[in-house]
Amino acid sequence: MKRRTILSATAAVAAMTAGSIAFAGGHSPMRIGITQNNVGVDSYQTTYEKAFIAAAEANENVEVVVLDAGGDVARQIAQMEDLIQQEVDAIIIWPTNGEAVIPAVRKAFQADIPVIVTNSNIAEAGFGFVKSFSGPDNVTQGARSAEIMCDKFKDMGIENEAQVVHITRQPGYTTAIERASGFEDRLPEVCPNVTIVDTQPGDWNREKSQQVMEAFLVKYDDIDGFYAGDDNMGVGALNAAKAAGRDGIIFVGATNFAVGYEAMAAGEYWGSIYQSPVDDAEAALKTAIDALNGEDLPFLNYFDTPKITQDNMGEFTKPVF
Repeated sequence: MKRRTILSATAAVAAMTAGSIAFAGGHSPMRIGITQNNVGVDSYQTTYEKAFIAAAEANENVEVVVLDAGGDVARQIAQMEDLIQQEVDAIIIWPTNGEAVIPAVRKAFQADIPVIVTNSNIAEAGFGFVKSFSGPDNVTQGARSAEIMCDKFKDMGIENEAQVVHITRQPGYTTAIERASGFEDRLPEVCPNVTIVDTQPGDWNREKSQQVMEAFLVKYDDIDGFYAGDDNMGVGALNAAKAAGRDGIIFVGATNFAVGYEAMAAGEYWGSIYQSPVDDAEAALKTAIDALNGEDLPFLNYFDTPKITQDNMGEFTKPVF
């Protein structure tokens, strides 16, 4: 089991010197555990972890236990139980599977430990056991990606005939499900004559997405647009198209990675959604701290994720992940 414990050596002394109570629970520092989805799977999650640890180290009233499930839901459930047994003050979970983790989240709720879900929400059946969700509005991200694609098709004059392929979700992963549904629901509203001809999973993996796109290119002679839940998968598909000499496909993602930004700058990748893992991590930690301090929190605590295309990318700095 992968674990990192980040302690502030001066936290208790500083709190006692100040003569204050760090949070509503009545002791300092507040101990916050986090179990993440899979830090090694992509650079977004790696950057998130670094930013989370940095934010915790900068707060002398916070001590965190940092765990990573490695994409294994059974491991994540065990990590939740471990954090409950440690009697941490709050738990942040980045779910590996939005349905399967509900019993573990319920156990934390029953132990009076507030749970903050980060980045990707759990299934609706578990909402009653969660204090707050901190992260992006994934449905809106998918919808905005559909708008980016439709606007480009209209500029090209192909909005009444374009065909699109879609590389989608890791099974059971809420973020992917929501981004896919946002895209697939919004596209026919803004471009009713565009057809999604095929959808296959890419599991957030660039190499697998390249293989899926290779199969699409063999199967379909006419592909005008491509959509994926993030630029990591999108660039894998772009590499397949470049290798096959298939120019002119409009590539759109739903989280802008550095490789996607670079491909946009090269004129090969049209657009995406700008989402900072640093903002994501800092928002999750702040939400947990606010919960422990008795703040009134919305259940869905979203941060904004704007559209980015070749036309406006100069307004955004290149992602660090």
